[in-house]
Amino acid sequence: MNFSGFLNHDDGRSPGGETVGGGNYFFSPAAAMSGGPVQSIFSSPRLSLGLQTNVENNGGEVGRTGESFEVSVARKSPESRSGSDHADALSGDDDLDASDRPLKKKKRYHRHTPQQIQELESVFKECPHPDEKQRLDLSRRLNLDSRQVKFWFQNRRTQLKTQIERHENSLLRQENDKLRAENMSVREAMRHPMCSHCGGSAVLGEISLEEHQLRIENSRLKDELDRLCALAGKFINRSDEAVSHHLPNSPLKLGVGSKNVYDGGGFTLVPSGFEISPFFSGLEAPVNRTGTDVAAGVDEKSLYLDLALSAMDELVKMAQTSEPLWIASSKGKMLNREEYNKSFRPCLGPKPDGFVPEASKEVGMVIINSLALVETLMDSERWAEMFPCMIARNSTTEIISSGMGGTRNGALHLMQAELQLLSPLVPVRQVTFLRFCKQHAEGVWAVVDVSIDRISDRGGSASSAWSSLSCRRLPSGCLVHDMPNGYSKVTWIDHTEYDETNIHHLYRPLVRSGLAFGSKRWISALQRQCESLTILMSSPNKPTPISSIGKKSMLKLAQRMTENFCRGVCASSSQKWSKLDIGNIDEDVRIMTRKNVDDSGEPPGILLSASTSVWVPVSPRRLFDFLRDELMRSEWDILSNGGPMQEIANIFKGQDHSNSVSLLRSTAMNASQSSMLILQETSIDASGATVVYAPVDIPAMHSVMNGGDSAYVALLPSGFAILPDVQGTEETGSLFTVAFQILVNSLPTAKLNVESIETVSNLISCTVQKIRAALRCDK
Repeated sequence: MNFSGFLNHDDGRSPGGETVGGGNYFFSPAAAMSGGPVQSIFSSPRLSLGLQTNVENNGGEVGRTGESFEVSVARKSPESRSGSDHADALSGDDDLDASDRPLKKKKRYHRHTPQQIQELESVFKECPHPDEKQRLDLSRRLNLDSRQVKFWFQNRRTQLKTQIERHENSLLRQENDKLRAENMSVREAMRHPMCSHCGGSAVLGEISLEEHQLRIENSRLKDELDRLCALAGKFINRSDEAVSHHLPNSPLKLGVGSKNVYDGGGFTLVPSGFEISPFFSGLEAPVNRTGTDVAAGVDEKSLYLDLALSAMDELVKMAQTSEPLWIASSKGKMLNREEYNKSFRPCLGPKPDGFVPEASKEVGMVIINSLALVETLMDSERWAEMFPCMIARNSTTEIISSGMGGTRNGALHLMQAELQLLSPLVPVRQVTFLRFCKQHAEGVWAVVDVSIDRISDRGGSASSAWSSLSCRRLPSGCLVHDMPNGYSKVTWIDHTEYDETNIHHLYRPLVRSGLAFGSKRWISALQRQCESLTILMSSPNKPTPISSIGKKSMLKLAQRMTENFCRGVCASSSQKWSKLDIGNIDEDVRIMTRKNVDDSGEPPGILLSASTSVWVPVSPRRLFDFLRDELMRSEWDILSNGGPMQEIANIFKGQDHSNSVSLLRSTAMNASQSSMLILQETSIDASGATVVYAPVDIPAMHSVMNGGDSAYVALLPSGFAILPDVQGTEETGSLFTVAFQILVNSLPTAKLNVESIETVSNLISCTVQKIRAALRCDK
C-alpha cells in the first residue's frame, strides 16, 4: 500500500520578501514561484518517467546551480556573473566620481560544500517541504544557519519547477508539431480522395467536399445505429419483424431474431419467443471459431459486452431493492432465493450440480469519494492493496475498454483473482471474471463482477466445462453514492456459487452465512483501510518519536509481513509452497515447504510453513485483546523468554488503537536475542481480526525507522487469524488459526528432515495449548 501521501507538507514560503545576510537582494517567493506551491515532479503521469530520469541524471548539476548563491531565483542575470560583479552593477552610476560614491561593502556569498549539497539533496528527494523542526535539525547537522537551509529549499523548489515547465513546453511543442503534420496529411488526403472499394481516385462530381464528409459521417452513424439496435434487440427479445426495418441486409439479424443455444454437439437456432436467456448460448457453450459460430455473428467481445451489461442491470436492481428480495437477519441481509428466481433470469445459466449459493448485502459509510474508490477497484494492484487479507493474487488479463472521455465510465476489464480466507481448512477461490464500471449519475457509480469461466473454456465439451471450476461469481459488486465531507455510501452485493466439498465442516456454516467471503467482510475491510489511510495522511497534532519518512518505511515493512503471512496460511500460487504429507502429523495441520534463493526480503535457505485452525469457546474480541497484550505475551510466545514485552514504538492506523503497527522488545532477552526486536501488526473489524509478528534485527529496524529501504529487511512472519463462529443465530466462539514460518536450514540445497517437521508441528500444538490454558478454555 502506498502511504507516500501522508508526509507533512510545508511549502516553507515566507509571508513576504526576505533580505538575506544584510544585502540588497530582495527575494519574493510569491513572485519567483508565480502561482502557488510547486507541484511534485511526478504529478503528471505522462512526464513522470522522463522527468525522473532527467532529474536523477542531472542531480549533481542541479545541486551546484541551486547552491551557488543562497538567493538567486528572483534575478535574471547570467550564471557566470559573480556576486561581486552584480553588487557593483547595483551600486550606482559608473560616471560618478569615486570620491562622491558612497563606500559599500561587497556582498560575501556562501558556497555550500559538496557534502552539504549531497545531504540537502537527499532530504529534498524525500521531503521537498521540510517543516521548521526538520530545517533546524538539518542546520545543526550541516553547520548552516536555519535561514540558509530555508532559502536553499525555496531556491531548489523554484529551480525544479522551472525545469518541469521547460520540459512540458518541449512536449507541448512536439505535440503541436505532430498535430500540424497530421492536419497537413488529412488536408492532402481530402484534396485527393480515394475510393475505399477500388482504391482508385474518387469522383465527387458536383458535391462539395464538406457535403462529402457529412455523407461519410452519416454512413458511420447509421452503422452505429444498426449495431445498437441489434444489441438492444437481444435484451428485450424483440422479434425479427420489430427490428427488420433497422437491419434489412445486416448479418446481425440472425443473432437478434433467434438465439444460438448449445445442445452439446453444436449450435441450435431457437425462435425468440421461447423463454431462454439471451446470453445462454454464449455462456453455456465453448466459444469456438468454427463456421457455425461465424455464421451466428457472435464474437467473444460482444459476448463480454452482453454479459457485462446484463450483470450491471442485475446488480443495480439488487442494490436498490429491499424487502422482499432481501431478508434481514442477525448475520446481515440475506437473499430470498424464491423472490430472486421470480425477479431475475440467471445470466450465467443454471447452477452446476453440487454447488451451494451464497448471497449477502451490506451498506456502509466509507471515508472515500466515489471517483477514488472506482479508480482503486479498476486498478488490480491498488485493489489488492486495499484488501490485503482477502486477495491472495490478482491480475488484469485484458483491458477490453478503458472508459470514455478520460474517465472509468464504460471501462471493461478481464481479470483473474484468488480470494482467500485465513485458514488452511478453506481452499483459495480462483475466479476469472469481467469487471465493468459505469457512471449512472453525477456522483453515482457502480462496479460489477461476473464470472466468464464457460466463455473462456474453449474447445472442451459442455459436460467438462466445470471440471476445474470450484467457484463462480454471479453479478457482484458495489453501488457508490457520493456524500458530504468526502464520504461515500457504499452498497455492496456479493453473490457466489461454490463447491463446498473441499471446505472443512468447521468452516461451512461461516462460509454459508456470507461472513467469510461476503459483502460484510468487503465493507468492513474497506472501512478500516480507508480510515487508516485518512489518519496516516493527516498531520499529527503533536511531535512523534518516528519521523514521517520512518513511518512510511515501517508501514511498508509491516504490509509486506502481513501479505507473506496470508500467503503462507492459504498456500497462494503467488508463492511456490509444496505441501508435505507426513503420516504422524495431525490431518488438520498443514505443513508446506519452499526454497528461497534470491529474495532479499526473506532469509535464504529452506523455509517451512505450518498452520492449523481450531475452535475456542471465547469471543473474537477477548481472544484478540489477549494476544496483542504485550504484558501477557509470555503466556504463549517462546520469543518472550518467560518475561513481558515492552512496546518501544507504535503507529496507530485507526480510531480504534487496536489497529496499529508496533515494535516490541523482550525484557528478558538472552545473549542470542540481544539484537532482536519484534515487529507486530494488529487489526480488527466486524468481520474478524489478525495478529501478525516477525523477529527483526535491531540494526535493520534502526535503518527502517530512519527512512531506509525496507525491501531488504529479511523476515519470516507468524501470527493468528480470528473469525467469529456462527452456529444458527448466535456466535458460539471463535475460529482460531495459528501459523508459523520458520527457517529450518540456511542452505537452499539441504534436505528437509522429519525431525524439523515434527518440531514445527509440536510448536503449533504447544502454542494452542498454552493459549487455551491462559484463557481457561475447556479442551
